[in-house]
Amino acid sequence: MRLLDVLVRAPMRGAMENGKDVSARAGVHPASAVRLARRLGFKGYPEFRAFLQASLTEGGTDYESSAARVAARLVRAQEGGVLASLIDSEITALSSIRTSVLDSDIRAFSECLRDSRRIFILGRGHSAALSALIALRLIRSGYEAIDLGGSMHQLPEVLNSLGKNDVVWLIAFRRAPSLIHEVRQIAAKKGAKTLAITDFGAARIQPAPEHQIVASRGAPGESQSLVVPMTIANAVILDLAAIDDGRSLRSLGEFRDFRTALSSNVS
Repeated sequence: MRLLDVLVRAPMRGAMENGKDVSARAGVHPASAVRLARRLGFKGYPEFRAFLQASLTEGGTDYESSAARVAARLVRAQEGGVLASLIDSEITALSSIRTSVLDSDIRAFSECLRDSRRIFILGRGHSAALSALIALRLIRSGYEAIDLGGSMHQLPEVLNSLGKNDVVWLIAFRRAPSLIHEVRQIAAKKGAKTLAITDFGAARIQPAPEHQIVASRGAPGESQSLVVPMTIANAVILDLAAIDDGRSLRSLGEFRDFRTALSSNVS
């Protein structure tokens, strides 16, 4: 839908213009803006515009309100179906990292992990699921990895034990929470190296991590992909197996044998 495209490309401008002006920029009938607003449950475009303005008050360049983001995705999905819309969004986001993330970026991460004593992974909100998955895969690959999100009750003790041979892997989307910044600062004081995978909204972490991969998870108003950061993390762990002299492969084989034996004993 052309009207929706105009709104998501320049949400700040769309929140300031009236329905007639927005429709004119989209090249559609002036009544289209009213129909869009009513389709989303608003009485008219003025009420919809007020909603956009409130959503952008905190967000700046994107729809900070989750309700506004979902509404934009639902309208877009009406053109070709919800599943097809999400698939198209994921494909576009994944295609963008083909050129924006380099093999050298992946190798910098994997070398840092290979040479570490311990690896601490931290993600909050939507990124928490990814941090747990990364920790699980690293453990199976023979590395001492700890998901800090699952150890919040012991966080002070864990952070106090950080040393120069440890690695802290941070994951943040949209806006890095204060805990991410605090952990980064502690890691810097302790001499631990820091890695970070973020989107553009959470890219600013101080002090800057030793290695950081910043990738778009989707355009404003579109579905914000979780597959993009997961794909990057998977690439790092796969590359790690290629450079750690068989450590990952041996550990994975041992884990497979252990799990098979355990299943046999249980049955």
